[in-house]
Amino acid sequence: MDKDELTRWALANGWQMMAGRPSLIKPSSPKEAIVRLVLLATVVNLEVKKPAGKWEKVAGAPYGKLEADPETGMPHGLSLDTIPGFTMLMRENKDRQVFAGLTAPKR
Repeated sequence: MDKDELTRWALANGWQMMAGRPSLIKPSSPKEAIVRLVLLATVVNLEVKKPAGKWEKVAGAPYGKLEADPETGMPHGLSLDTIPGFTMLMRENKDRQVFAGLTAPKR
């Protein structure tokens, strides 16, 4: 996967662009990112925001080592599928986006 493919996958799966980076937001505070992808020239890093507010790198890989899962499209190589809570956080973010797009029927 390259930078553009990774960005497209992230935005289609509940991630939002915040401060120029694909990010997952905190469920209780929808304006605060708690997970982000830092897309550099040759590598991508997965970072998590610690309670003190500092970002910590939890995984990283060169783009050439990332492969999209044939069924889900989830990139293998960043530990997104093995780190507890990421799948649920992505689902919550995606559900929030879907339901925010729904509008009440007009009368």
